[in-house]
Amino acid sequence: MGLRDILTKFSKGEITIGEAEKLIKLTTIEKIDEIARFDTNRYMRKGIPEIVLAEGKTLEDLVKIIIKVLEKTHRVILCRLTDEQLEFIQKNIQNNFIINVNRKARVLVVKKKDFILEQTGGKIGILAAGTSDIPVSEEARVIAEEMGCTVTVAYDVGVAGLHRVLNSLKEMIQKDVDVLIVVAGREGALPSVVTGLVDIPVIGVPTSIGYGLGEKGVSALMGMLQACPLGLAVVNIDGGVPAGAMAALIANRIAKARNEVTEK
Repeated sequence: MGLRDILTKFSKGEITIGEAEKLIKLTTIEKIDEIARFDTNRYMRKGIPEIVLAEGKTLEDLVKIIIKVLEKTHRVILCRLTDEQLEFIQKNIQNNFIINVNRKARVLVVKKKDFILEQTGGKIGILAAGTSDIPVSEEARVIAEEMGCTVTVAYDVGVAGLHRVLNSLKEMIQKDVDVLIVVAGREGALPSVVTGLVDIPVIGVPTSIGYGLGEKGVSALMGMLQACPLGLAVVNIDGGVPAGAMAALIANRIAKARNEVTEK
């Protein structure tokens, strides 16, 4: 529940002033033994749900974190999961919560059964240059959707056959998307091309697909950072989560303004 939602509920008399005060405290940190400290009010303050990086965490610690986080919030997202971690979590908590899995993205969303995701009206388009870029694209997609946005995707539309991107880009423009996320590996050319064609903010995501000189995403990152067209921002290599979060923050801000104009 966001700050605006809390204030709306209070103004309608749906919650008391004490309940509102409890919900809007900004500095609540929940300690989980000696393994983690999480910000219980991040979603309310920033609009970004709690996201846990699974890499480097034991199976037992992940389950403990999930259960503790869900005592204070309505959902938690886990990213970069291994198959072993995913199977262990599903086996140990599936009876108590709703679990949504995106195996391509290696992302797991765990929610309380009464949680309802509210749509913000934000609209995001995601383009992936190659099939190998889909996992990072899907990671961005999950984050954006969990922040209330509608996401349109088009995959395998890279510069090796540039004509492939035009129809997809046309569709996204017709849908009036607020932000584009463009994911590419190797030389990372697609975000530059797309940025030069549209008047929409573009977030470039270099992936670690590629080999030889400039391997592991280095060439893609450098290519995007050196891009000529204005209107392109770039996140780190394989940064699906930050790209999804940034795009959703922009799209949700635009949607908020759009809704306020409509209300007037």
